[in-house]
Formats: sequence, structure tokens, C-alpha cells
Amino acid sequence: MEKLTTHTPDYLGIPSSVWPLLGGAPHAGEGVVIGMIDTGIDPNHPSFDDKGQRPKQGGPNGGFNGTCETGRGFPRGVCGGKIAAARYFARGAIANGDFNASRDYATPVMVNGFNYGYASGMAPGAQLAIYKALYSFGGHMSDVVAAIDQAIEDGVHILNLSFGPGVVPTGPSAFLNVLDIQLLLAVKSGVLVVQAVGNEGPSPTSVLSFSPWIVSVAASDTDRKYNNSIELGNGQFLPGSGLAPPTSGAAHLQIAAAGDLCRQNDSVMLMENCMRAEPFVRSLARGKIIVCSYIEMEYITTIVSVVAETMRTVGAAGFILTLDYDLNPSARFVEVLQREHRKGQRRDRDALRGDREDPRRPPRHIHRAKPGRGILLVSGPRREQRHPPTADVLKPTLTAPGSYIWAAWSPESESDSFNKGQHFALLSGTSMAAPHVAGVAALIKQRNPHWTPAMVTSALSTTARGPEILADRGNSLGPAGPFDCGAGFISPARALDPGLVLDARFEDYLRFLCAVPGVDGESVMRAVGTGCAGQTGLPADLNMPSVVVSNLVRSVRVMRRLTNVGGEREMYNVTVREPRGVSVRVAPQVLVIEKDGAEHLRISIRAESAINEFVFGEIMLKGDRGHVVRVPLAIYVTSTLGD
Repeated sequence: MEKLTTHTPDYLGIPSSVWPLLGGAPHAGEGVVIGMIDTGIDPNHPSFDDKGQRPKQGGPNGGFNGTCETGRGFPRGVCGGKIAAARYFARGAIANGDFNASRDYATPVMVNGFNYGYASGMAPGAQLAIYKALYSFGGHMSDVVAAIDQAIEDGVHILNLSFGPGVVPTGPSAFLNVLDIQLLLAVKSGVLVVQAVGNEGPSPTSVLSFSPWIVSVAASDTDRKYNNSIELGNGQFLPGSGLAPPTSGAAHLQIAAAGDLCRQNDSVMLMENCMRAEPFVRSLARGKIIVCSYIEMEYITTIVSVVAETMRTVGAAGFILTLDYDLNPSARFVEVLQREHRKGQRRDRDALRGDREDPRRPPRHIHRAKPGRGILLVSGPRREQRHPPTADVLKPTLTAPGSYIWAAWSPESESDSFNKGQHFALLSGTSMAAPHVAGVAALIKQRNPHWTPAMVTSALSTTARGPEILADRGNSLGPAGPFDCGAGFISPARALDPGLVLDARFEDYLRFLCAVPGVDGESVMRAVGTGCAGQTGLPADLNMPSVVVSNLVRSVRVMRRLTNVGGEREMYNVTVREPRGVSVRVAPQVLVIEKDGAEHLRISIRAESAINEFVFGEIMLKGDRGHVVRVPLAIYVTSTLGD
């Protein structure tokens, strides 16, 4: 297994439009327990302080029976408030010899003197149950499965997974792997599962969370920017992002590209990324601001920590990080930002590195450099796509804030030397986005304790919005599609009152598994204990809040069942934005659904042109009481001919 917030509640409109409906911030999420399977927490961290108001045990959702395990760094008495329970799982790691008791001690564990704001989660009244199954080296599937099994037995209501498998299963049995089947059993028990989709896009089939019973979360930028700039000797300012304070005084510091300070017998990538000190000529690097390039979009703090250590070793005064499109033109992100931002990054990088072509010219000078922390040019997480290609499942499910997130950090953590000793770390990625969704789901679950996981998923998905989201298309930005951000950007206030939901139960997921091409009944029987006798249909028949047809030959008909949870009878007008080259007919075009009633929507999809790529559209249902329900369409036309 691989490991993969402050301002975001305000950014999502939660304090003003959601918390008041749930009795105020201290009570928002009350009675809901979110299970966190991860690397553990520091129980004394201020993020887990209940502010003297102990959350109610067994509120409207009740039934939680977790326990606390004590040990080094996790004494008796820390549970019962924000932390409802905590356990660790390491038998697999110990058996494999990966567990180091002096480093990965078996307890549930948890800037720079500057105030970066006030932190809050999405559901302050919700409790956390901590299941430590990952360590500095990663984790073992057996330990993760044991943690999930314990969380189900304890009675958590929501399970957050900010990690994914190191290797994604391939072929028709992908959905039958041990992790996804264990998560299906969690959903069968009524547990909503939220999982990060990973950070390995934008190539197809790059998501790590692909099963339809899981809420798979992509990451997007927010409106938070830590703007910073450097001033060149000619008075020109180059904007960027950074957390370092300005350099005191008026002394100019020399700036030079990393490649110009290295021995030329090393690879260009090794010289320019500053990840190792060996290529540098110390006498040339000493006292300078060094421009380093990065191309791999792993956690930016990890990159910074390695580069910072290199700079200390070679005696540099500071460093600047730039994204190098020339070395990796496919390094793309999902973003909520202005189209001109990326163009500016390229222009600024070229200005900083302009002297490389002629090393005889004197290096540029800058007035206010930022030694110590450097400048981080982070635009946002990557574009994600679905997996596998023939299962008619839209992934990711939706997107949530995942860039520049202040995460609670254990000072004793060994996973990032740069953040060693810190209580907070500024992180980016889908691992930061998933807990946002888990927190919002807790608010929905508090208000609707009897909703199934699929109903909560539907509320999150059909109310998500996306017109303002942009995805990187290489050298420019363009509107994001369903494979970039799923149904769109999370909208908590709308999700709390979605109007209509699409429900699915274990039996529906079983029919889905039996309909996946290449999956046989015997494999399903071994995985879940129930076979496929008498099961017919298509994967696209699953009652999901999206419609995906990955192999359309001429035409297909699917159906969606919508349940009125709006509290009153409502009439919905149905409109369709057809995908290019595809005809979509929906009946009825007007739905009148009684309170707590349900109606079927019949969807006929016909191929008009074999485009041989995915095309996108949507079905929109607008109610006369203000509810708007949006169902994305993703169609791949293989042929217009058929029976």
C-alpha cells in the first residue's frame, strides 16, 4: 500500500449555509464517527481538541463500539472526545520484516513560529476513529484489510482512505481484489467509503479508486494562494507561490540555474532537479540562489524537503522551484484558477533561466530572495481518469479542495524530514481532498441518519458543479470534463438538500459484478459468497448518479430510479445536453414525484457517429421547488452498426 484544513470550510460556504442548519459548528456532524485508516495521529494535537465540549456519544446514528489501545505516545484518557477510538494493525508488516519498533512504534500517532490562520474541519462535531495500518515504509494489504474489518465491527459510519494500492489490479477481475471486496462489505454494512484516487494522472486508467461503491475523490485548487515574488536586479518582479519571509536588508544575491553549477557529465534531469548534492560544484553553488526544476507531481513538501537538504549541503543561500514542461510536457493538473496563470509560470521560468544559453555571461541578481523555504510553483493536482476501461463506471466521483491544505502533522513523523518537529504541514494531492468529502458526508449523514451510502454518494454527486473548473491541456487550460473531475466540484449546501437521490444496495452491486465483461460467477462466489445465477444486464444498468457506456454499438437503453428526499411533492423538467455524435432520449420529460416516492427515468442512447473517443454530456432535472439534479454522461461509440 502507498500513502498518498484551514480556509476550505469558508471556501465551500459551510459556516454560513450548512452549520446553522445543524445547530451550529460545535454540533455539526454530531453523532457521526469517521474512521480514518492511515499513518495514525498525535492525540494531543490541537486539531483534535474538543474545546471542553465533549461530543455526544451515540447521537442520532449511535451504535459505535470502538476501543482505544494505549502505548508509547498514546496514553490512557485521550479518547472519548474528538477521538472516539484508536487502534493499530501491524502483523503483516512485522511478519514481512518491514516494521521497525524504534521508528514505526505501534501506537496511533499524530510553523516555524508563524501564524498561517485558523484550522477547522468540515464537521467539528463529528468524532474520529483512528486505525493505524500504514507506516513510514507504506503498509501491507493484510493490515489494511484487518483495519477495515475492525472499523466495520466497531460501527463507524464513514471510512476515509487517503491511500491506494501500489499496483492496480488489471483485467476483468479488478473489482474482485481483496481491498475493493472488503470495502464492498463495508458498504453492505452501511458504511460510506471515501477514497483518494491517487496522483498519477493524466494517463488513462490511472486512478487507484475505481469501484462504483466507493466515493472516489479527485483534487482541485482553491482560491487560497500564498503569493510571493522575487525582484531581479533590473527591477522586474516575478510572481510565484512561497511561504518564506522576505530577505532582510538590500543585499543582492546571485541567481543561477542548477545545471550551470553542476559537473556536465551527469544527466540534465539529475543536474536540474537538485535532488542530489553530488553533481554540484560546491565553489560555484555556495551563496547563490539556485533555480531547480521538478517534473514529478508527488507531494510538493517531499520535493521541497529533499531540495532544501541538498541546498544546505552545497551551501546555497536559497532556491526556486519551477515546473519544467520541456522535460515532462504531460505533467498536468486539475485546477480552479485563471487561464493566464500557467502561461505566466512558463514566462517566469524562462526569465529566471535565460542565462543558461551562455555561461560566460554574469548571473542575474535578485533583490529579495527567499532563502530557506524557497518558492513553490504549485498549480494543483493532476487530471485523473477511470479504471478499468470496459466497466461503465465514471471515476473520479467528484473533486474537492486538495491544494495548499494545512494538515495536522505529528512532530515525531518520520515520513518527511523537512516537516520533522512541525505540528502542521502544507500538503497537496487527492489525499487532502478525500477528508473534505468525508467531513461533508458526515454532515449529510447527521441530517439523514437512515440514508444508505449510495444515497449520500448521490447527494454529493448530483449537486456538484463544474463549469468554473479548468483542466490543464498541456500549454493551456480548458474546461474540465468528467474524467478530470467527475460530476464536478463539491457543493455542501446543495448536497445537504439534493431533492432527488439514486439508491443502490448490495444486491445491485452484485448484479454489477456479474455483468462486468469477463467476470464469471465462480469468481464472484469466491469473493463475496454469492454467485451470479439468474443475473443478467449491463454494468451501465447500475443505479449510479452518472451514465457511462464504454462500448456503444448502435444503441442501448438504461434506466435510473430517482427517489424524492426533498420533503414535498415536486415536479421536475428533464433536459439533455447530448454528447457529440450521440442521440439521447429521456422519458418521461416531466417527472412528478411524491414525497418519499420514486420514479424511473428511461434513457435511450443511440450512436450517430463512430467518433472512437469518449464524448460527454449531461441530463439535468430542474424541480419547481428549486432543486437541480445533474447526471453526467460519458459515451464511447464503437460502431453505429448492430442488431
